Amino acid sequence: MGDLEIRPAVADDIPAIVAMLADDPLGSQRESPDDLTPYLAALERLSKDPNQHVVVAVRESRVVGTLQLTIVPGLSRKGATRSIIEAVRVHADERGSGLGTRFIEWAVDLSRSEGCQLVQLTSDATRTDAHRFYERLGFTASHVGFKLQL
Repeated sequence: MGDLEIRPAVADDIPAIVAMLADDPLGSQRESPDDLTPYLAALERLSKDPNQHVVVAVRESRVVGTLQLTIVPGLSRKGATRSIIEAVRVHADERGSGLGTRFIEWAVDLSRSEGCQLVQLTSDATRTDAHRFYERLGFTASHVGFKLQL
């Protein structure tokens, strides 16, 4: 893991990021690697928000992972700030290498440095391997999540 760099994502990373987002049964149905325009616009918007951290993991000049960390100030829990981890993806040939653990540790460490009292994430109900991974890292399945497609 010594040659791994975690850094903010830039526009040139978008093709690799979108390819990872699309590289599973769920992502292949909702991502569009043939049209990068909306992803580039989203990264530009996210990059202007200090509470958004879209990062990539790079090994040997190749993007091998990505995640988004959002810092959310709040009123509940006595005005606690929380963070939300989203869109965690590790390139298929890097799975099992420890990169996912390193990514989550990076996100938790940044959350602490930002004053967060809670780190949360959601994972699709069908991603049972991911659930076991997050539980091994100390996360608990404490809530039921709901979504409304708009």
